[in-house]
Amino acid sequence: MTSLPLAHAPGESAMLRDVRAGLSMPQKELSPKYFYDHRGSELFEAITALPEYYLTRAERSILERDMDALMRGMRAATLVELGAGSAAKTRRILDAMRSAGTLECYVPLDVSASFLAETASRLRGEYEGLRVEPVVADFTERVPLPSSLPRPALVAFLGSTIGNFHPMEAVRLLRRARASMVTGDRFLLGADLRKDVSRLERAYDDAAGVTAEFNRNVLRVLNRELGADFDEAEFAHRALYNADEHRIEMHLVARTPQRVAIPGAGTFHFAAGETVRTEISCKYDRATVYDLLASAGLRLDTWHTDEAGDFALVVASRAEDRR
Repeated sequence: MTSLPLAHAPGESAMLRDVRAGLSMPQKELSPKYFYDHRGSELFEAITALPEYYLTRAERSILERDMDALMRGMRAATLVELGAGSAAKTRRILDAMRSAGTLECYVPLDVSASFLAETASRLRGEYEGLRVEPVVADFTERVPLPSSLPRPALVAFLGSTIGNFHPMEAVRLLRRARASMVTGDRFLLGADLRKDVSRLERAYDDAAGVTAEFNRNVLRVLNRELGADFDEAEFAHRALYNADEHRIEMHLVARTPQRVAIPGAGTFHFAAGETVRTEISCKYDRATVYDLLASAGLRLDTWHTDEAGDFALVVASRAEDRR
């Protein structure tokens, strides 16, 4: 989300600044990072199992097919995962690292402390001797890794979460991740590829309504955390494909005229039919992924897709390591 240059009071929260800025834009926006409280994280995990949501299955098929060979070549001792969630797919990487005889440490980064604590506890029980160092952080702002991590490290950003960022924001995020890397480290990026529009839109507007519930969860978060008075039932879920920008957009649509008060941010008015954009999900091809990595100082090493060509997993290294 592009921040507006608005003044803010000392000590006010980043969430309050983000929300005030986003809701003051001509096209109102809310950052998708505020979906992910504990409930939001659970809802997203449910989305990944839906029949319409092909992304997780496609990415997992690549991990199942290629990860053992990749880990034998990388010899990574530490896995750093940005936006770890429940770490369901992560286990495939950890298993491959263990099979290669190199697994020492796992560092999950996520904004939801409670969800992260549950994930860390489960993995400590499943992987005897594994050093698990969870980091509660907003990786869009910084990537604060613990000191003295075993190297080399594999920094993973899975699920095509990179698509939730406008191109320049994505580059800045990748640069922060790259700054945490040293010689020999690798970056593993999941990227959803361009395809039939109807398949894309169904993936973000499932028949069971789970994605709609996930979308409205951001309003519950703002009500709880900021004391806002959104009426969630008065906002409908909408997902559409923006062909010019090659991206899915998720919106919340005001069913009726709305007046929402947010303490410290002001009062915001919504006309009937007016939308708040809550998420974008950019779709890529090989050329755009290459350019994105290059702009962040990373070089594409290997490109892996599922059998249908729906999804890509990309291994990259620091550009200077290849000179």
